Amino acid sequence: MAGIYIHIPFCRHKCSYCDFTSFPDKIDYAEAYMACLYKELKMRGEELKNYEFDTVYFGGGTPSYIPPKLILGAMNQIKQCFRLTKDAEITLELNPGTIGEAKVKTYLQAGINRFSIGLQTAIDSQLADLGRIHNARDYVYATGLLKGQNFSTDIMLGLKNQTKEDIAKTIELASACGSSHISMYALTVEDGTPIYTDYLNGELPDSDEVAEMYEFGRKLLEEKGYKRYEISNFAKAGFESRHNLNYWKRGEYIGVGISASSFMMGKRFTNTFDLDEYMKCIISGFYPAVTSEQVEEKDAKFEFVMLAFRTAKGLSMTEYKEKFGNPLGDDFPEALKKSVKYLELDGDRLRIKDEYLYVQNSILMPFIEEIQQ
Repeated sequence: MAGIYIHIPFCRHKCSYCDFTSFPDKIDYAEAYMACLYKELKMRGEELKNYEFDTVYFGGGTPSYIPPKLILGAMNQIKQCFRLTKDAEITLELNPGTIGEAKVKTYLQAGINRFSIGLQTAIDSQLADLGRIHNARDYVYATGLLKGQNFSTDIMLGLKNQTKEDIAKTIELASACGSSHISMYALTVEDGTPIYTDYLNGELPDSDEVAEMYEFGRKLLEEKGYKRYEISNFAKAGFESRHNLNYWKRGEYIGVGISASSFMMGKRFTNTFDLDEYMKCIISGFYPAVTSEQVEEKDAKFEFVMLAFRTAKGLSMTEYKEKFGNPLGDDFPEALKKSVKYLELDGDRLRIKDEYLYVQNSILMPFIEEIQQ
């Protein structure tokens, strides 16, 4: 099984922390861009006739900002060009400030069966600081429109002036509104984004404070029945994101649209980040890839370990040996010795102990060092 990722690069306003490929001033390009995206779907589909796909994910940007008929058109094209399983998980990201009853009706008609809502925080002043176009009431309205549907909520830690009480209010709101899945992740500050100034001025919480916020949020989420299955992801039983689980299992996926990345047949490739170049390439019948590389075996081994260690279940020792020929202990003897106090073996599965999962990056350093030798 494999996944399909569709990148919709348009948004009403670019958030102060956003480092993704998105354009707040080019909505007039939407129809032309989507026509090119439909063509890329056809091109990719012809090459991948032997594959079956069980997830589709519309990300951005803000997919809910463009006319909903364009999402419907994309889904019609996907169904024509790719083999989807009958129970495929089809997710659409949406911003609470860009949603309405008619849009939801069209999304359901298109076959969208999972929604990912960007709440970030229930505190309106913090939303304004982030440059979000919605407030907490908009989120309540959006979830009301999705009543009875499967939806996830994104919340963010490490915001300016954020307190544990603010985090509790945000989790309470997402839970009360019926979210079946909650992604709780730390704000990542990238050089060149407007929020970087706040970071330089020391106005954002430091890493130790964010770690405390995370632990506070984790406990509250688990009290409310959201089980952590990956560092930043918590779900009610049976509502884990299949699309994201495929990434963490190092599964294959095809990315369509500007800046979309793919991993197929042992090769990674990424489309151009330039909107005009993307459209010119597709119109001319060429793929708009800017990077393409075959993944070396040593890198594949580390990726397998890194991604599996992000999850609560960890990695399967049997699966590792089946994929790479050697037992994990033969490939990473020194790293396993150095990390032994952070790890636990449960049957066939090696995992990071719950209390250390949030500091996964430091635990992985010996694995990086050993694979590079």
